[in-house]
Amino acid sequence: MADKPTSGEILGVPYNFERPSISRMLSSYWQPGEGMLVEKPFGVGYTLNLANWRSWIVVAVAGALLWQQEQGATEASDESADEPVEVIVDESDD
Repeated sequence: MADKPTSGEILGVPYNFERPSISRMLSSYWQPGEGMLVEKPFGVGYTLNLANWRSWIVVAVAGALLWQQEQGATEASDESADEPVEVIVDESDD
């Protein structure tokens, strides 16, 4: 039985299922001179290259959106607890 390849590309998307080492993990997330997206050290697809300044903008925007969502959820739960609820019961005879 032939051995299956542990790394390569399928339809232009890279994959790598080799056991990751610490040096490969660190070097894959920090590649100066490369683009914003680089191949993942383990798994399928791409990841952010933290040596590229555009990646830090993506991380900052994602963090700001997460913070905004958490603030909105906290304010919504505080506001709904303070307001009274009006219940209308319609007892019409049909």
